[in-house]
Amino acid sequence: MLLRILGGVILLAVLVIAFIAWTLRPLDAGAVQSEWMTEADRFVTIEGEDWRVRETGPADAPALILIHGYSHSLEAWDGMSAELEDDFRVIRFDLPGHGLTGPREDGAYSVPDTVKQVSALLDEIAPERFAIGGNSLGGLIAWRYAADHPDRVDHLVLMDPGGYPNLGVGDEPAPIPDAMKAYLRLAPEAGVAMATSGLYADPTRITPEQLERIRAMMRVEGNGQALIERIEQFTLPDPNPDLARIQAPTLIIWGDRDSMIPAAHGPRFDAAIPDSRLVLMQNTGHMPMAEWPVETAELVDDFLDD
Repeated sequence: MLLRILGGVILLAVLVIAFIAWTLRPLDAGAVQSEWMTEADRFVTIEGEDWRVRETGPADAPALILIHGYSHSLEAWDGMSAELEDDFRVIRFDLPGHGLTGPREDGAYSVPDTVKQVSALLDEIAPERFAIGGNSLGGLIAWRYAADHPDRVDHLVLMDPGGYPNLGVGDEPAPIPDAMKAYLRLAPEAGVAMATSGLYADPTRITPEQLERIRAMMRVEGNGQALIERIEQFTLPDPNPDLARIQAPTLIIWGDRDSMIPAAHGPRFDAAIPDSRLVLMQNTGHMPMAEWPVETAELVDDFLDD
């Protein structure tokens, strides 16, 4: 009898482990595409890499490029974009190692590499002049692109952008704890919910569909490892000399309750960029455009209409 009970316990444990492994398995990109691709999406091949691009709004309207943050995808801008696409040609894309663009074969995920990759993509999909904006990692990419390409950028919008040394990252990358590597590789449901909640001042504004989509995108095969490699290559050297090169009028929006990049960085950006204005949004976390899409859209619309 005892052996039978032990055998049943062992079998149950094996089944539980197998179920957990199945629920945390990487997802086939094709399956995720069928769930989350829209009629506005297409793939654009640049130097052998396929980028998912979404374009909405009138084709002849002023163009606005939007770049999402680390571990997210172009859907992070859905709410704000919906408010703007009557008047703007809104162009978004998944960065390499994110969303449905997926991992790069060459493993080139440093910030300078990503700026070059985005530049090559914009040469293909964007008009000669446009506004560009980004959040977090996307903001870092956007302002570095604007500094390098003043002839193409007429306005710059930054929402809680990366730039100054933070979270142990400076001239050298920060070490990655094993627990963080496991989280990025597996994207467990509870972990994604906890991490996403930390980006909002009011986590109740996050919908179950958002959490499902974020988790699915992170679990696209190869994305987890790409996210780890991006951290391994990620540096934040002194940005002031490059920020001073930005010529475009710049709107800086920062959440006063940002737990990832302190709101104190906002005035530093404002002081370093020659033509900028800073808006500190109250009761707002790291992703203002997702937490307050209508309000951020109004700020961006007014700024771009100046």
